[in-house]
Amino acid sequence: MDKPYVIGIAGSSGSGKTFFLKSFLNHFEESDITLISQDDYYIPANTKTQEENRLYNFDLPTAINREAFYKDIKDLFEGKTIHKEEYTFNNPNIKPKMLEIKPAPILIVEGLFIFHYTEVNDLLDYRIFLDASEDVALERRLKRDLLERGYDHDDVMYKWINHVVPSYNTYLLPYRETTDKVIINNTDDPATINSATDLISQDLREKLNFV
Repeated sequence: MDKPYVIGIAGSSGSGKTFFLKSFLNHFEESDITLISQDDYYIPANTKTQEENRLYNFDLPTAINREAFYKDIKDLFEGKTIHKEEYTFNNPNIKPKMLEIKPAPILIVEGLFIFHYTEVNDLLDYRIFLDASEDVALERRLKRDLLERGYDHDDVMYKWINHVVPSYNTYLLPYRETTDKVIINNTDDPATINSATDLISQDLREKLNFV
């Protein structure tokens, strides 16, 4: 298998990465594109007490099994299929799925630290940075963590102030101007993201001679 064309997508928490990825993937056949997410490589913290988990910082590069993440990306380069368990952020109400990540001509690598991890950044052919203003991003974070991840309001705010914002400023923001495309997403109107993915996917199809 030839080396895939690798797109790196990163953004602040609450920048709309999930919707962007869904919109972007919909432009291609399943056999043409695959996604590997840094979020599925968190080192398990489910042995901690509730209080320890509240204080645990998910927003540090050391919270990720960096070696396994990089190895699986390289395995996809070699045409291997990856099987791994989805990470559910220690939410006992969610049964983790077994993920099957198949190699494809286009590989999307997504995550907070993909530009900071030099060995991963070096593999990227095209870099996309999603951003949102802090108040918009916080509102989205609250909505997600309260409903989907089972955290309470105090937990979310503690992590936002002490973990999320400092990590973004240290490990992601410095790479913003080195990326190929910056998308500001301060509205919940899906047309903003859909328009961006329309243009990027069209350019990509032409570049890779996709039918």
